[in-house]
Amino acid sequence: MIHMRSFTPFEKRNMEYLVNHNVKFTQVQITSTGLKKSILDATTPMRTYFKENNVHDYELQSKGQEHKVTIPTHILTSFGSIATQTSFYRPETKDGDPRLWIYRLKETTEADDIHVIIAMNPNDLYVINITKVDIVKCCETSIENPIRDLVHTLSDSADQVSEELLALLMEYQNQWIDTDLNADTAIGRQVEALLGIDMNDSPLPDYKGIELKSFRSQRPSIRKNLFCKVPDWDISHLKSGAEIVDKYGYLSGGIKSYRNTLRCGAPNTQNLRLNMNYPDNLLEIEEDEIRENDQFKKVADVAVWRLQTLHHCLLTKHHETFWIEVDTRMGESGQEQFMFNKIEHTRNPIVFQFDILLEQSMITVDLLLGRPKVDSITGKPKKGGDAVSFKIKKNAAGLLFPDSVTYKF
Repeated sequence: MIHMRSFTPFEKRNMEYLVNHNVKFTQVQITSTGLKKSILDATTPMRTYFKENNVHDYELQSKGQEHKVTIPTHILTSFGSIATQTSFYRPETKDGDPRLWIYRLKETTEADDIHVIIAMNPNDLYVINITKVDIVKCCETSIENPIRDLVHTLSDSADQVSEELLALLMEYQNQWIDTDLNADTAIGRQVEALLGIDMNDSPLPDYKGIELKSFRSQRPSIRKNLFCKVPDWDISHLKSGAEIVDKYGYLSGGIKSYRNTLRCGAPNTQNLRLNMNYPDNLLEIEEDEIRENDQFKKVADVAVWRLQTLHHCLLTKHHETFWIEVDTRMGESGQEQFMFNKIEHTRNPIVFQFDILLEQSMITVDLLLGRPKVDSITGKPKKGGDAVSFKIKKNAAGLLFPDSVTYKF
């Protein structure tokens, strides 16, 4: 994996402004070698961004100059715009490593400058040197300029759906609301019921494109559930949750199951851990052997997810989210009651920050496999019950969702 240098405070400020205005981008550092030879390596995050925004897919591209693809591009400065092109290609040498070059880039950059690349659409790219250009100043001025026009065009206008949803929830301000069952999911189910939403396992957001996540304020260290996604069994060593239970499960209450948390770092009690495989764009579950001095070594592959699959889940589920925090108490009937405390309204997670938070064990995976599932009507066991949940530490959510507004009840 190619590592970019650390961002300066000025560069961070520029990127934070773009993120907070819902502008999606990828970054590239212009190395001295790349500037001299007019060659840039397309890193894994860049390739993913281009693919997910339908700009270019290197996996479908053959080697050689005759297969080079060019996209119209604009290099934006504080004063104007330079019309040019970006080429995407895979050379005959070095296994066809993905490359690109932005023509006329040398007119506005120096070695080690960092640029953002923004896809307005699949056939229209914009490039800004965030090392030199003050994006905040360009956007906050009353003087018209191409950077301000671009950011204002891409930035979301007032969202009528979120205002509608907030108004519906505000109708229950300062009210204690009864739940219908004693379970961790009781509050989330009741919130959906208040809004007339049927309970389902859809990967899509809950309310007109907005995801709802409810949690109790009395649990400050709780991990927030991001989404559920089983491994990509088609490319995994073990092909199902049942196979994982067969090999690594244990008896609990007379039932063989597997219930544990996986993280990058030290293996868990069954010697399983997560590993970020950047060269192959995979998140892996591996079995490790524990050695002296808390060292460990992989001894077996278990299952994998394609990172692109996880990115898609994150962006689909959490394009916009209401994180609903509630206070709770026990009612006179012995049933739990809740009152809305506050809502954190987030948009547009930083998808590549997701990978870093996994690597830092701020995002973990709960495997709950082999649990019996009971039909709510007949009370009889039925197939299913497996859950694979990606969760983020509550205090790390701001690193994934920087564009946040809090509404207090």
